[in-house]
Amino acid sequence: MTSFLDRERTVAPAGYNRWLVPPAALCIHLSIGEAYAFSVFNLPLTRLIGLGKPAASDWSLTDIGWIFSVAIVFLGLSAAFGGAWLDRVGPRKAMTLAALCFGGGFMVAALGVSMHSLLIVFLGYGVLGGIGLGIGYISPVRTLMTWFPDRPGMATGLAIMGFGGGAMIAAPLSVLLMHHYATATSLGIVPTFVTLGVIYTVFMLFGALIVRVPAAGWAPAGYVASTSSQKLVTSQSVTAAQAMNTPQFFLIWFVLFLNVTAGIGVISQASPMIQEMFQGHVTAVTAAGFVGFLSLFNMGGRFFWASLSDRLGRKPTYFVFFGLGIILYILVPHTALLGSVSITALCFGVILSMYGGGFATLPAYLRDIFGLRHVGAIHGRTLTAWSAAGVMGPVLVDYIRQYQLNHGVPKADAYTVTLYVMAGLLLIGGVCNAMISPVDARHHEAIASPAE
Repeated sequence: MTSFLDRERTVAPAGYNRWLVPPAALCIHLSIGEAYAFSVFNLPLTRLIGLGKPAASDWSLTDIGWIFSVAIVFLGLSAAFGGAWLDRVGPRKAMTLAALCFGGGFMVAALGVSMHSLLIVFLGYGVLGGIGLGIGYISPVRTLMTWFPDRPGMATGLAIMGFGGGAMIAAPLSVLLMHHYATATSLGIVPTFVTLGVIYTVFMLFGALIVRVPAAGWAPAGYVASTSSQKLVTSQSVTAAQAMNTPQFFLIWFVLFLNVTAGIGVISQASPMIQEMFQGHVTAVTAAGFVGFLSLFNMGGRFFWASLSDRLGRKPTYFVFFGLGIILYILVPHTALLGSVSITALCFGVILSMYGGGFATLPAYLRDIFGLRHVGAIHGRTLTAWSAAGVMGPVLVDYIRQYQLNHGVPKADAYTVTLYVMAGLLLIGGVCNAMISPVDARHHEAIASPAE
């Protein structure tokens, strides 16, 4: 069984169609993308005892918000420590581990809910599931970049767009399952978690089964290694350890951290946020549809913006993210004040498209600056910014909201200050992006990276 998981068993035969590889990546990312739909469980988890309404012994929404944050923390940590291991063992072994951890995380979380132990839920979905998220997230990225050296932005968009689109499936499916399993004494969360755990484990294992890597020295027909004149694109390579000694690594880290912080707070509370901003007009079912709507933009943006970056360049693409994002975050409170659910949803959709686009463009940005050879390990370490943002974003949304409510601000207006703060974070991110320059030659490896 172990040999079947080895990298050597995944090498594609001569003449293999590289377009058969993206479906394997989508099997993984569409599954772990469920994380973006977890907010549909937030309000039900605050009513486990009270059922119709929260009871004194029920968990608070602020406490529930930490489940998502813990998962994102362990996503970043597992990606950071697992990147070099993934480059060594190959995608099949990594995808299998990701499937077992992510599916197992649901099972442990179900146990926690049944025991009404928030700590066990944290350990299940947050820690174990978060490890599955991190390993699963990075496992297809470098593989697709080696299959598509001629279009690295598009390749990473293909690899990562499923993560943004997973919520489009998971949100309505989760609501449907909770309604199906609900009884007079239960909201149906425990069997829903178990069902999702089984479904995602099987689906992810199928992706691990069909993934392939190119043979050594393979290149697409007619491909010539890039001699791009773009200032930031290098033909050299930088090791992961050496990359962390460069200012470019930390500037990109902050670019990702600030872009993610601004978007992930919205994602973590998307369902309750839209219900509270438009009280009496948006139901729980409609809010689940809103989460799916955001997922569609998140997914589409990953492919659209990453592919566009092959033409615009990575740095100009990030300038678009920050500039347009600032405008939209400032605009949203005004569209909500006008009572326009559709325009508000559209603004959030475009914001989430650029949030997802930032993730999808990042590996190609790292490849441009540090070379392809060690991009898997460097990408994993950069994703620790996601861990930090996974705490910062939801905390900003949750605690500023609570502070506003405690001081008499209506629920419909409780997110206004937070949205303005997010716009400020994007402004700082734009400054960091402007400071990124080519890596000094003293950080390069002695031998140039091969065209893999």
